[in-house]
Amino acid sequence: MALAATELAEIEQALASSDAAPQAYLELRRKFPHLAWIRCDASDVTETPYRSCGAFDLHLLDSADHCAQITDDPARATGIVLASRAAAS
Repeated sequence: MALAATELAEIEQALASSDAAPQAYLELRRKFPHLAWIRCDASDVTETPYRSCGAFDLHLLDSADHCAQITDDPARATGIVLASRAAAS
């Protein structure tokens, strides 16, 4: 299932909030259960982010084929890698 432009806009809006960090991952997983969600530190991902929103880098995940990979094509995205650029408190 492709990632719709409206879904991307909603995700970006949720992440852009200054207080998004503590609950962003859980809220987005709950709101978009059809997407696979991975969270990590931004230093764990070497690819250029699809977008940066607030304290997060947003990477699109394509797991349609045998191996999961980062993609820049929302039509192929089946999930999101949410990479935090903020230090843990």
